[in-house]
Amino acid sequence: MATETVNKDILRGGQFLVKETDCNDIFTPEDFNEEQRMMKEAVMEFNDREIVANRERFEAKDYALTEEVMRKAGELGFLSVAVPEEFGGMGMGFVSTVLTCDYISSGTGSFSTAFGAHTGIGTMPITLYGNEEQKKKYVPKLASGEWFGAYCLTEPGAGSDANSGKTKAVLSEDGKHYLISGQKMWISNAGFCNVMIVFARIEDDKNITGFIVENDKDNGISMGEEEHKLGIRASSTRQVFFNDTKVPVENMLSTRGNGFKIAMNALNVGRIKLAAACLDSQRRVTSTATQYANERKQFDTPIASFGAIKSKIAEMATNAFVGESATYRAAKNIEDRINIRISEGNSHQEAELKGVEEYAIECSILKVAVSEDIQNCADEGIQIFGGMGFSEDTPMEAAWRDARIARIYEGTNEINRMLAVGMLVKKGMKGHVDLLGPAQAVASELTGIPSFDTPDYSEVLSEEKEMIAKLKKVFLMVAGAAVQKYGPDLEEHQMMLLAASNILIEIYMAESAILRAEKSSKNGADNAEYQIAMAQLYLYNAVDIVDTKAKMAIISFAEGDEQRMMLMGLKRFTKYQNMPNIVGLRNKIAEKVTEENKYPF
Repeated sequence: MATETVNKDILRGGQFLVKETDCNDIFTPEDFNEEQRMMKEAVMEFNDREIVANRERFEAKDYALTEEVMRKAGELGFLSVAVPEEFGGMGMGFVSTVLTCDYISSGTGSFSTAFGAHTGIGTMPITLYGNEEQKKKYVPKLASGEWFGAYCLTEPGAGSDANSGKTKAVLSEDGKHYLISGQKMWISNAGFCNVMIVFARIEDDKNITGFIVENDKDNGISMGEEEHKLGIRASSTRQVFFNDTKVPVENMLSTRGNGFKIAMNALNVGRIKLAAACLDSQRRVTSTATQYANERKQFDTPIASFGAIKSKIAEMATNAFVGESATYRAAKNIEDRINIRISEGNSHQEAELKGVEEYAIECSILKVAVSEDIQNCADEGIQIFGGMGFSEDTPMEAAWRDARIARIYEGTNEINRMLAVGMLVKKGMKGHVDLLGPAQAVASELTGIPSFDTPDYSEVLSEEKEMIAKLKKVFLMVAGAAVQKYGPDLEEHQMMLLAASNILIEIYMAESAILRAEKSSKNGADNAEYQIAMAQLYLYNAVDIVDTKAKMAIISFAEGDEQRMMLMGLKRFTKYQNMPNIVGLRNKIAEKVTEENKYPF
């Protein structure tokens, strides 16, 4: 597989903003190979049989069921997809890892959280940062489901500021153990985990250190009661207390003071996997709402035929399509980068770490966009069900409650929005992404004479691709001027960063959908005309968001002639030559969904 991608000129992380992507260079769900399609079918069958069928037991906080189903997932190999074969795993590529996370996660948020915590932040830090002895000792048990993992980072006073934790690790007098003392909270899988990744500070080190800690109540480890939560009710969530817990020095993960880096890289992977975990939930909510709308009659007419309901179904389906387009685009970029590094002689550990780190911007974008889309999808699902949607007798209210946590864990959406822009600016300063040249070109364009030529939009989605190019100019115009004005103090202007981030997010998501639809169209795919309609609908909404956010940002920091010039540029960059018929697009999409009686794309 590595040789396939070595010569492929894939974009580096963040470069989507300043370089054009050919639709043939992106990966889409239509490109799943036979192995991936088989894995998808197997995971979906497991989900229906073991998770969806037991939804009521999960909602009744049946933690034992969560553990039991996790063990079954381990027996079928679903916990080991990303684990190298030498440690008992399936050793599949990053796309397959994301695919498994996608289709196993839609039964309930409870199981999704347990699965994600175990396979991601519970197992992955050992796989990617552990030494050979640590990996041989722990990873096979975690991969098989014999043992379960948890991740102890968050503390009562340390949430988004993860490096500020107070948990201490003190070296014993004989130098053979560290004694860990402190309190961790919101620990997923705490109630049934066998091993924990624990972060603590040694002496007055600037950065925290990671440790592999076996869960032994006779070794100074105690648990709080199960938390009573809004959603993910059968996900075991407890506080964990350490009181001089003895941890062998050989259980330090990586090196002293490297814990913060471990935590951040674990979160990068967690973010794209969280986006994937929201995708099939969107598909299922859309399908369930559509089925109800087809059955429910008012005024002797199925409510699915009403324009107000069609609009909701169209937007729900469109956002699901866009989310999966962007998620699998990024997943394949990561997989390709991993394979390139392996072909260059990197170890699996280093290749995967650097491959994911390269696309940290995209991971943050996906986490924000898809977590907000599933919340909106579930909210509209409740609305379509009407009063019944508010009842526990229908699955909508549980879907809405479960979705709410997705905007908080793996770094809040506010933090991720600011990270995305901050990381992009840093990449620009390091020369990894050429932001300065394109930003200067946009600044020159603002003072130049605009072209009055009528462009040729005869090719499919050609105007939409041109619009994406113009939206990229909006970001460069706004962010470039903000960097120039605020310099190193930019991070202190959070509302400005949030506005810029919203523009960046809409660009990536809209472009991903357009490229997928263009590729499907060129390949003659059955659903191509509907993919084009969804790409056009999403772009229309994105242009609206970009216009609003950019206007707010420009008015906040620019004055006089500069402000007038930038607002004129914004108007030019957000103007359609041929405005799409949004009502027509929504009707087209909704009618396809209601005809199929499910999300069909």
